[in-house]
Amino acid sequence: MDKWEERLSCALACHRCGAALGKDDKRILSVYDHEPICMACKKAEEQRPDYEAESRETIGRCMAETEVLYSDPGGYCLHHFYPFTCK
Repeated sequence: MDKWEERLSCALACHRCGAALGKDDKRILSVYDHEPICMACKKAEEQRPDYEAESRETIGRCMAETEVLYSDPGGYCLHHFYPFTCK
């Protein structure tokens, strides 16, 4: 596993609130700063008035940059929208 993928998928704490994340705890990438956050913070993120627009921009940018250039290594784009655990 690449170092960036391990850092994101195996983060030990939520980047936003600092809550501990165990190996089997679900986490997801923020559409705002692309850092791993806990599911409670994701729910709060989804309540922001600009979330829908930011989500569309994130997936569009991700698909154009990451998927086209790098074939979306490790499901990076999908990790913004589907929870994952440490591999």
